[in-house]
Amino acid sequence: MSSLLEGRFQGCLVGQALGDAVGFLVEGHPGAVCEAFVGEFLRPLRVPTRARGAFSFGQYSDDTQLARELGLSLLAAPGFDPADYAARIASLFSDRRVVGRGRATEEAARRLAAGVAWDAAGTPAPAAGNGSAMRAAPLGLVFGADPRSMIRAAHRQSLITHQDPRCSAGSIAIAGATALALGGGALDAQAFCGRLAQWTRAYDRTLAAALDELPGWMTRPASAVLDWVRAFNREGDEDWGGISPFVTESVLWSLYAFLASPDDYWEALCTAVVVGGDVDTTAAMTGAIAGARCGLEALPREFTSRLTDQGDWGCDDLADLARRLLEVSSWPGR
Repeated sequence: MSSLLEGRFQGCLVGQALGDAVGFLVEGHPGAVCEAFVGEFLRPLRVPTRARGAFSFGQYSDDTQLARELGLSLLAAPGFDPADYAARIASLFSDRRVVGRGRATEEAARRLAAGVAWDAAGTPAPAAGNGSAMRAAPLGLVFGADPRSMIRAAHRQSLITHQDPRCSAGSIAIAGATALALGGGALDAQAFCGRLAQWTRAYDRTLAAALDELPGWMTRPASAVLDWVRAFNREGDEDWGGISPFVTESVLWSLYAFLASPDDYWEALCTAVVVGGDVDTTAAMTGAIAGARCGLEALPREFTSRLTDQGDWGCDDLADLARRLLEVSSWPGR
């Protein structure tokens, strides 16, 4: 059991980083550009030759940097200490190590660096981006066998940067999906989404209702699902040309991408990216969940071997972090 769980823990963290790195190359581009990218590189499993600024393929963004820092915080302060994690967020930004950045998270990081308490620094509603959901997967790893602790930690870590309860709901959904994916076995979309709806309802009834509906959309064309998901965005982020950073929209699409191909990590990643928009984040969230189900061995080594954070924190380092998180997790038989 321990060996199987270890591979899934590793698949989650490395799978998030790989999804992030793939999506980072085409973040913000419309569906046509992303569809061409998927067709040219991802489906034929060709390592991308495309770069983004000074970064060639393999560099991941703040999505994974923040998830990694959350994992390190969970090791330093078992049980989750929001003050410790808040300090790590502030440091990532203050030291200018962050790659890519969400506006709400950056604003909160500045307040944290100025000495504002973790529970007062978050950007207030109605800012409801996906900046706290994209980093929540490690909480599903560590607290997945204890849903009450997982929900509490996901909510509190979200508050550090995002005070809107919709962001807490998105964080709970991604952490919860990661925890459920770790279980393996046959996946029942109705039961899977039903649990997520139950866990998120106290924070966002709209997301919970959408999660209850999602299984019914799984047999419909992806274009119809995309229209349905995008209709949840009331924030006006239409210029993204695909999935926007609005938390409800991006979380739903990430869950759809996973559920459409739960036993095929790479196909799930392609689905997350092909529609365009905020695809480093949708691919990061999808990659974390799919990686947790499929395990590290399901990820293409020719891609994962190139993962890096500015020359540091490559695949082996993330895999080692995952091993250490397993040791402090609530999972039985570890």
